[in-house]
Amino acid sequence: MRREWVRGRRIGIDVGSVRVGVAVCDPDGILASPVATVARDQRTESDDTPSDMSDILAYVAEYEAVEIIVGLPINLAGKEGPAAVLIRQYADRLAELAAPVPVLLADERMSTAAATRRLSERGVRGRRQRAVVDQVAAVEILQGWLDARRAGAVRG
Repeated sequence: MRREWVRGRRIGIDVGSVRVGVAVCDPDGILASPVATVARDQRTESDDTPSDMSDILAYVAEYEAVEIIVGLPINLAGKEGPAAVLIRQYADRLAELAAPVPVLLADERMSTAAATRRLSERGVRGRRQRAVVDQVAAVEILQGWLDARRAGAVRG
């Protein structure tokens, strides 16, 4: 079932093991832009909100986001592996904390590779690249989702 489009900003998330990239789009859902890279908080206690999720929730509030789009790592064969299981758990926890703002999953196949390539093409390498690659990957995830949505390829 395809969800009706609601005007508003979306937050794109690229979850890594060390850092989380955050991107946002304009209210009309045309262009995604980088926002921040936050350190990944590996705490697993259910009582505490991990600091990276607190940061994401602050961006959701700041931008008055209507949806959160989390990149789901799918392998080149189109299958979900062990990393996808962890991301689904992360997205489920984020959804609990972000309610009523929905958290959706989007295929992030090759988003980090595309982000790294784009940065390299622009002459950004080494430490400078590591500092922003997660943001650029979040932009790739969100922009890909927005483009697919406009083309009718996304149901959620």
